Amino acid sequence: MTEFKGTSQYVVSESLLRSVNIAIALSKPLLIKGEPGTGKTMLAEAISEALGKKLLIWNVKSSTKAQDGLYVYDTVQRLYDSQFGGEGVSDVGRYIKLGKLGEAFRSEEQVILLIDEIDKADLEFPNDLLWELDKMEFYIPETGETIKAEQRPIVIITSNAEKELPDAFLRRCIFHYIAFPDREMMQQIIAAHFGALDEILLEETLRAFYLLREMPALVKKPSTSELLDWIQALRIGGIQPERIEKELPFAGVLLKKTEDMEAAEYHFSRGKGVKSGKNGVRW
Repeated sequence: MTEFKGTSQYVVSESLLRSVNIAIALSKPLLIKGEPGTGKTMLAEAISEALGKKLLIWNVKSSTKAQDGLYVYDTVQRLYDSQFGGEGVSDVGRYIKLGKLGEAFRSEEQVILLIDEIDKADLEFPNDLLWELDKMEFYIPETGETIKAEQRPIVIITSNAEKELPDAFLRRCIFHYIAFPDREMMQQIIAAHFGALDEILLEETLRAFYLLREMPALVKKPSTSELLDWIQALRIGGIQPERIEKELPFAGVLLKKTEDMEAAEYHFSRGKGVKSGKNGVRW
């Protein structure tokens, strides 16, 4: 049986491991929810790496329709070719381009299919995919062809919980919520990316990071990926750990909104770790 055990670069909890492997065993889509930056997209990449299977990514946008993932019939190109004497115009199949779902079904080998941020699309989008995800096939009326999966893809679906998904869709999925990592797991994640890190640097970055996340005034809390970027910036900049408490260097790596910078500046300037200078608070 195909089994996912994690990778050296992706720290995974036991509960998430179980969810992944149950979804694989039952041949059901795995729906992953969690706040941005908790590694939802990276999970599909880790599964692809660990199992040695090709990864297909369908990035969902607000304008995305379910049909886009199946196939697109390029009527404009066919009309153009017919007007200007293009060859093979009668072969409709030449103008059918498979979407990511279609590619996954057509593949001779099992692939990993990531449907990323499904909640960005309209409410009908998940319902429009019920048959295809359940039966793993779809019909192309222009050619009279049915595309049926030779090997059922391992389907990972991510959601930032911006919208509620339909019950009928949820019933067909295995669900897992990725909680934000606590300090212990975050230390494991950092170790996976940086190896042995200076203990004082690790302690100071985690202290500042979780202090920021606990601030109720923040509009966008810093994520795991931003913490990793911040640590890298501190290392490249040669920042000594003791400066973190006094200045919070490179704060723009962690905080991405003006109001969050101002809120953090106000919070720290009340004697909690920012050094004041001639031009006000210095980060």
